[in-house]
Parts: sequence; C-alpha cells; structure tokens
Amino acid sequence: MFEMYLQKLLLNIPPVLLALTAHECAHAWAAYKLGDPTAKMLGRVSLNPFRHLDPIGTIALFLTGMFGWARPVPINVRNFRNVSQGMMLTAAAGPLANLGLAGASAFIYKLFAVAAGPYLGRYPAVYNPLFIMIELSIVMNVSLAVFNMLPIPPLDGSRVLSYFLPGRKALAFSKIEPYGFVILLLLITTGVINMALSPFVAALTRLLIGGFY
Repeated sequence: MFEMYLQKLLLNIPPVLLALTAHECAHAWAAYKLGDPTAKMLGRVSLNPFRHLDPIGTIALFLTGMFGWARPVPINVRNFRNVSQGMMLTAAAGPLANLGLAGASAFIYKLFAVAAGPYLGRYPAVYNPLFIMIELSIVMNVSLAVFNMLPIPPLDGSRVLSYFLPGRKALAFSKIEPYGFVILLLLITTGVINMALSPFVAALTRLLIGGFY
C-alpha cells in the first residue's frame, strides 16, 4: 500500500510542476503581449519551475490533486493598452494553458497507447508508470483549469466574469474581493468545491481522452 502511494506521489511530480509552471508562464506571457513587461523583466516568462513555484501551494496540489497555487505573476495594469480587457485576457491565459496541456497530454496518451500497445505485456514496469503519469497530467491540468475558472476572487474566473458584467454589477461584484479568500477556504475545507467540481473534471477528462479514440 505504501509503495503504491509513494509511486503515485513520485509520478505526480512532473505533471504538477508542468501544470503550475505553464499556468503562471501563460499569465506572464499574456501580460507582456498586452503591453505590460513587468513579469518578463522579472524572468517570469519562463518554463523554469523554480521561477514560479510556491512551496505550500505546490504541496497542496500534490496532496489534493485539484487545489494548488504558484507565486502570483506581478502585473502593472497601467501598462495595458486596454486595462479591463488586459486583465481579463491575462487571467484567462492561465486556465487556457492548462486546458491546452490537458489536450496535448490526451493526444500523447492515445499516440503512446497505439505505439506501445504490442509491448505493454512485455515491459509493464516501464510502460505502466508512463501511462499513469500521462493520465495524471490530463487530470491535473483539467482540475487546475476548472478550479481557477471559479468566479471567486482571487481566482482567474473572477477577473473574467468581472470583465463581462455591466458597470454597476461589476462594481457590486468587486466588493466581495476582500472576502474572496475566506469564502474559497470555507468551500474547500467543507468539501463543497470538491463535490461540485469533480463531475466536471471527470466529464472533461473523459471527453479529452475519448476525443482521440
């Protein structure tokens, strides 16, 4: 039992590092393309995990498989050519990067299944861990994308929703921002978010894998 848990924990390392790194790198890249060079000047437009990772957030993602975070990308909104649009697109870039990675992982999964099929029975010690790692990459990236698109500050979904709300409603919505972290913490600790999001994560994962069959 412990060996299986340890194996899964070790196989989680590459997907977790890649998912968090791609998410934050996408934020930094989008901000740069939209006119704000702050993150780029600080070296955040990079796929080097050590430029992005937060120790506690990384451990949280390892343990939960859904809830985790990296160091926030610094943004100076005054540099955006269009402030509200820049904030929305920069926020959306992170989850979109994770969905792209999930799709790429699903494609690799299918490609690998076809190519390695004849050898699976002969070398299970080699191929089984690789399949598990790719599956974990799909689930991890889907989970991170879905979780971050929740419209609760400070998650990315709150920035996206705020952009599309009419003026007065956007102003009213912004008033919950000081309480967003507390709301999020309560929803996580009570298991509400896990119960609400798990069906979406499972359905999207099946859709991605099934789409390549």
